[in-house]
Amino acid sequence: MTDIPRPGSTPISTITGDPVVRVPADATVADVARAIANGGVGVVVIGEEARPTALVSERDVVRVVAEGRDPAAVPATEVATTKLVWCSADTTVDEAAMRMMEHYIRHILVEHDGTLIGVTSARDLLGVYAAAPDED
Repeated sequence: MTDIPRPGSTPISTITGDPVVRVPADATVADVARAIANGGVGVVVIGEEARPTALVSERDVVRVVAEGRDPAAVPATEVATTKLVWCSADTTVDEAAMRMMEHYIRHILVEHDGTLIGVTSARDLLGVYAAAPDED
């Protein structure tokens, strides 16, 4: 019988397949909202750096709107998260999930050789665990 690895023991890079959606450093929150909608993602990276320092999530956009602010007038950098949590491409799904829980975050950036290769969300992890066969 072939050993099938537990989903949680597989590298996080196996579920980090979607292209990273980015907006320029001078983008507004309205630009971010469009990028999120057009890219079908929950978070966008600010700038073009190989190892970015900021991202904006759907929640950040909603917060701006809920505060009654004009998203077209608010710079994305004003609401961006700058305390980013990273993992390497060979980090296991379980390790990435634990890191996300420890930091109370919904997105973790995945790097290979110091360069961003993807962003994994809590939803991505849920899909892995939901598809896992029951262990008896």
